Amino acid sequence: MRPITFDLEVLRSFVAGVDLGSFGRAADRLGRSTSAVSAQLKKLEEQAGVALLRKDGRGLALTDAGETMLAYARRLLDLNDQAWRAVRGAELQGTVRLGLQEDFGEMLLPRVLGRFARAHPKVRIEARVARNNDLLERISLGQLDLALAWDHDARLPQAQRLAELPMCWIGPAQAGPAPDAGGALPLAAFESPCLFRGCATDALDRAGIPWLATFTSPSLAGLWAAVSAGLGLAVRTPLGLPSVVRALKPGEYGLPELPAIALSLYRAHAQPDPVCAALDEILVQCVNDSVAAWTATRFAASEAVES
Repeated sequence: MRPITFDLEVLRSFVAGVDLGSFGRAADRLGRSTSAVSAQLKKLEEQAGVALLRKDGRGLALTDAGETMLAYARRLLDLNDQAWRAVRGAELQGTVRLGLQEDFGEMLLPRVLGRFARAHPKVRIEARVARNNDLLERISLGQLDLALAWDHDARLPQAQRLAELPMCWIGPAQAGPAPDAGGALPLAAFESPCLFRGCATDALDRAGIPWLATFTSPSLAGLWAAVSAGLGLAVRTPLGLPSVVRALKPGEYGLPELPAIALSLYRAHAQPDPVCAALDEILVQCVNDSVAAWTATRFAASEAVES
């Protein structure tokens, strides 16, 4: 039998629909109509000769064959995209300076560096992990080319808001009794000034809940160690949490609600050189993929609770 040649655009729609938890969302992201994406999925199943999706309540779930197809589709698309970037940017040379928050050091940085190095082996990246104020100051002074930072400073004209993420209370991975520090809520936080620390204390003050800073750390690793040991609660976003901690459910321990926070990409130059533009593109895509995966996970959890 002659092998079937799968259409990469069809596979891209299939992967996007699974990652986003909705093929309607995939259609919006890919700039297609929902009916066009549905036709692509039908074509993919016809080519595969088996059902890849099945009804699951109000949504769709992967069949065993669908799980297999998803794994191969990711590999095929990744190889295709690597080839495209490598051919387009094989001759790029130079240095680009990237700054980012510690939150993304383990979750995002290896993926960004790996993709970029494969596509542009002659370019050197100087990466700096630091806190918001330091990153924004270095962008303003031209000491960084790109910086991924929390919040959105409209005074910096080359800033792009990539996402809005909820802040949440973070506690130990294992649920237990409400933490207490002599009648006050124990907090584990960065040293001031810190956006997350300020939001936490403001929310507690408005709710009339006494608090005590029981652990102060200059690093995120230290913060997670303190939280996992039960020394205090922290405030962060759900992205990139290690397994030793968990995002508390809304209202857990009677804690007040927290606002959302922007995640923005800051650029030092309005018209970046090709090296900087290449890293910018990969960085934005990796952030979008991470946020989409988290959104899909949250959506799936919400659907499970409702059903």
